[in-house]
Amino acid sequence: MGPHPAVAAIRLAVRRVLHDVLHDVLTERPETSRVTTPHRSSTLVADDRPLVLVACSGGADSMALASALAFEAPKLSVRAGAVTVDHGLQDGSDLRAAEVVARLGGMRLDPVESVAVTVGRDGGPEAAARDARYAALDAAAERHGAAAVLLGHTRDDQAETVLLGLARGSGTRSLSGMAAVSGAAGRYRRPFLQVDRQTARKACLVQSIPVWDDPHNTDPAYTRSRLRHEGLPALEKALGKGVVEALARTARLSRDDADALDAWAADVERSVRDASGLLECAKLYALPPAVRRRVLRTAVITAGAPAGSLFARHIEEVDRLITGWRGQGAINLPGRVEARRQGGRLVIRQG
Repeated sequence: MGPHPAVAAIRLAVRRVLHDVLHDVLTERPETSRVTTPHRSSTLVADDRPLVLVACSGGADSMALASALAFEAPKLSVRAGAVTVDHGLQDGSDLRAAEVVARLGGMRLDPVESVAVTVGRDGGPEAAARDARYAALDAAAERHGAAAVLLGHTRDDQAETVLLGLARGSGTRSLSGMAAVSGAAGRYRRPFLQVDRQTARKACLVQSIPVWDDPHNTDPAYTRSRLRHEGLPALEKALGKGVVEALARTARLSRDDADALDAWAADVERSVRDASGLLECAKLYALPPAVRRRVLRTAVITAGAPAGSLFARHIEEVDRLITGWRGQGAINLPGRVEARRQGGRLVIRQG
């Protein structure tokens, strides 16, 4: 008899991602041509085996991910390790992190470590914790030479992200949710974006894997928690089941559209500049609005505006210098950047 359907689902998702990681590693290292497949025995020597880390909080999603990685990695000549980040936001968080490390070690993951971080205040508690966590994961990946870091975001997390983007009114890119592959050189991989949260939890239950339920996930002080426990259930009550699947599908479709528009904007960016490198307003005006605004956003970020502080309303104001020019003055943007129209050119610089 095969594994439980929930266990089979998470293992399949991880197996697919590991194949992708191996492909990427071998593309970067063509001299290493001997790679194992499900139909061949392992031929990579130990020193050649790429390391894949799993970011594990001890919750059901990440513990399910860790268990699947521990099972699948040896079949593909991949070393599997784990990192748990102690945010220090709750009493006893260090002891909990130590427990998670012990459980991960029991799965024969190696290396396994706990990293303590200091969470700042910029952008609010959720954003600050996220920034600290990713900084710690980046450092761990560099320290261990990891080829990838797996994250346990599920289809439910994706649906929540789409709704949060919709509420911010940030456009197609925001609606595209989390990418399956992100970070520098594709470091971060999200195998579970097509797996629902309940499947991950069931996989832990049938494998008798202990999990920790973070009280912050049910704390109404956090926007995502309110959305998870109030917003999405209300939507499903009003619209019927299938809202989560529909939102995840919207993310996939929006990402395809956003990627295509981003590529278009990158292709035309140089053609709308003059010999001195300034953006020409007439040429910008001739572009489709979705492409033009992407060109403008890239220019503003290049000038020094932090991407995380740049919202749709900022770009709309800059866009009006092109489409609704009435002699208005400079537009002040995050990062002390200003955009001004001068002589048919758009000047964007840090003040």
